[in-house]
Amino acid sequence: MKKYGVNELRQMFLDFFESKDHLVMKSFSLVPHNDKSLLLINAGMAPLKPYFTGQEIPPKTRVATCQKCIRTGDIENVGKTARHGTFFEMLGNFSFGDYFKDEAIAWTWEFLTEVVGLDPDRLYPSVYEDDDEAFDIWNKKIGIAPERIFRFGKADNFWEHGAGPCGPCSEVYYDRGEKYGCGKPDCTVGCDCDRYMEIWNNVFTQFDNDGHNNYTKLEKKNIDTGMGLERLACVCQEVDSMFDIDTLYALRQHVSSMAGAEYGKEYKTDVSIRVITDHIRSVTFMISDGILPSNSGRGYVLRRLLRRACRHGRLLGIQGEFLVELAKTVIAGSKDGYPELEEKQDFIFKVITKEENQFNKTIDQGLSILADMEEEMKKNGETVLSGENAFKLYDTYGFPVDLTIEILEEKGFGIDQEGFDAAVAEAKGKSKGTFGTHSYTGAEETVYDQIDAGITTEFVGYDQFECESEVTVLTTEEEVVEALSDGEKGTVIVNKTPFYATSGGQEADKGIIKTAEGTFVVTDVIKLAGGKFGHVGYVSEGMIKVGDHVSLSIDQKRRAHAAANHSATHLLQKALRIVLGTHVEQAGSLNNEDRLRFDFTHFSAMTPEEIEKVETIVNSAIQESHPVVVRNMPIEEAKKTGAAALFGEKYGDIVRVVSMGDFSIEFCGGTHVSNTSSIKAFKILSETGVAAGVRRIEALTGDGLMKYYADLEKKFIETAKLVKATPDNLADKINHLVADNKALKSEVESLKSKLAKDAMGDVMDQVIEIKGVKLLAAKLEGVDMNGLRELGDQLKEKIGEGMILLASVNDGKVCLMATATQEAMAKGAHAGNMIKAIASLVGGGGGGRPNMAQAGGKNPAGIDDAIARAKEVLEGQIG
Repeated sequence: MKKYGVNELRQMFLDFFESKDHLVMKSFSLVPHNDKSLLLINAGMAPLKPYFTGQEIPPKTRVATCQKCIRTGDIENVGKTARHGTFFEMLGNFSFGDYFKDEAIAWTWEFLTEVVGLDPDRLYPSVYEDDDEAFDIWNKKIGIAPERIFRFGKADNFWEHGAGPCGPCSEVYYDRGEKYGCGKPDCTVGCDCDRYMEIWNNVFTQFDNDGHNNYTKLEKKNIDTGMGLERLACVCQEVDSMFDIDTLYALRQHVSSMAGAEYGKEYKTDVSIRVITDHIRSVTFMISDGILPSNSGRGYVLRRLLRRACRHGRLLGIQGEFLVELAKTVIAGSKDGYPELEEKQDFIFKVITKEENQFNKTIDQGLSILADMEEEMKKNGETVLSGENAFKLYDTYGFPVDLTIEILEEKGFGIDQEGFDAAVAEAKGKSKGTFGTHSYTGAEETVYDQIDAGITTEFVGYDQFECESEVTVLTTEEEVVEALSDGEKGTVIVNKTPFYATSGGQEADKGIIKTAEGTFVVTDVIKLAGGKFGHVGYVSEGMIKVGDHVSLSIDQKRRAHAAANHSATHLLQKALRIVLGTHVEQAGSLNNEDRLRFDFTHFSAMTPEEIEKVETIVNSAIQESHPVVVRNMPIEEAKKTGAAALFGEKYGDIVRVVSMGDFSIEFCGGTHVSNTSSIKAFKILSETGVAAGVRRIEALTGDGLMKYYADLEKKFIETAKLVKATPDNLADKINHLVADNKALKSEVESLKSKLAKDAMGDVMDQVIEIKGVKLLAAKLEGVDMNGLRELGDQLKEKIGEGMILLASVNDGKVCLMATATQEAMAKGAHAGNMIKAIASLVGGGGGGRPNMAQAGGKNPAGIDDAIARAKEVLEGQIG
């Protein structure tokens, strides 16, 4: 058997399946696209899920890939054994409703035995215990003896993930020889030792699981094959582990050379060498796909890997920054399969250097602090580091908590994870409580404070809706970065932009920034210090990097509507000054594509007549088609024109003056229509007060107004239908309904009063006297609280002086009402205290004034006890 290299094996696999009419697709990014279930691509089929589920149509029904993958579930074990690693390449051939078991198994065997040249006698297939079809193909068509085919259960040979497509698997194992075995007499395929290595797995997706383990056959069956490239290389090159295959061997030797240490001599040294060898490979590939170090998500995984590698470099005695040199070896070994590594190497090196340098500044001090903490723990006989101290290392010295855990575990210590989590939560709470983190000056500290003050942006959006530019700065929500990748939120700064940034009451533009590699959706634009424009949004596909040439284009329809609303506020201000007086000043505004809002100084609500006058003046100015002229002029010259300025606003020596014919002239930096006729129409929706001496008008223009009227008309027609009228006679119909309703309501009240009296019957014989005060306590049915109060007033007149207590059951709920006359109250009777004392007996609570009180309850069965108790309560009240 020839000892093929990693790059050779990769190409051999792809060429083989291309000869079987497969479309060979380039590896997808490590960043999942439109898949929130994954942090990183961790399997060859993961990026192809839309094809398996039918969400997307595959470019071909037969596909082959070599997919870069990262798994970090057992990161703490990487280095401790030669089995574990975070980065791997997965070879795969896939069928989307095309071929099935016959072809998949035949090609598996052909590739392994005829193309790669593995010894057929050392290959052992396995099948799902009930999959006789696969067993027969291996046995009768491939010619494998039955005793060499292993049947395994669901745990090993059936792939499923909850509800959805699933199916049996067929794996191929390679016998590496007795030296890799455990020596047990029953050692065979499926043993946990290293002798029998699984190198190929065919998943036959042929069933659909309804989520309750009820399986139905799929109409279109699929093939999902996975074979670890590193495992295949181990077998072909007859080496012990992936750290010994050609590409990783070169990298491992580079690490050993840097450390001046020989691999295979001392366990602790080997652990560190393996950690660095594995992690730098993951780091290099992750950065090439636009993942940047951060404190959350994928960025945190990258930071954790990079800093773990840094720390193990220290353990090996490697001085200074060293990871870039190792990244060069990664690129040299993998660029044949992944040319983007070489294309982006400068970017990769820059990110690694920055992060390594940042960590090196704090690691020595952090390690020293941790050593002091360890000594304190030993002195106090403790074995668990407090969450507070773990957080201090994380927050102040940049130690990922996982790194602290790892360092302490090596010495037999642990950390208080719950305490650490609580400290993180408390820190976030403090930040929220003070409206963010603040600098010494009291200004809110943001990621933008880290940007070079010399960087600026030229705004060309007054005249251009699109332009070409270059990315000068990128940030996430937490830090300045070199790139943003698919799905990441951030801010893009360029040297020239057509995007208007929120200011002067006008909301920012929205739109798109495109590069050769990706698309960034702009959801907001903000003005930053030094004349920078921050384009806030997210990467919808691909990636965007510092230095990229970009095309920027705004949403022109949105801009046109916002400009129309902004221009209308200028006309509105002038009209308000005409109608209300020259005391009117702008106190704020908000203009967007939907509507305009204008705050102004005025000391009383506008009358309907004033509102109508203002509307008429604005609409006249629109119809007069005034040209809108913009000029930049010295501020003193501008003031002489009589241009209105925003009260309290600071202006520079040169100001932008916007005039609309002879009607309006104002200082303004916003965007506007070229002629007032473009505004089309104007309508005030509301006029309200927002503060002492400040009023607010909300209004619509143009298309927004037409939509408003269309919605209003629709509601008008629907309302007419509800009352069986037409829009023309709706008012008459409603007047009739109101009159009818008034009459019916009066009739209902009369009936309720009669029913209450009937329910009461003749209760005067129930009146008793307690210490000279009359008490009437009675139970009713079906009378509501209003009815009880009315009856109480009537009964007080009948008994003259005393206390009335009435209880009624209505729809299973209890109403209690007590009322007392003036003379009874003078003797100590108190309706509120009466209700308070008995309400609990009907499962409720309540109270009230001495003359009247009420309560509700949920226990009708307690009414008799409550009425009986009233006598006792009143006795206690009368002196």
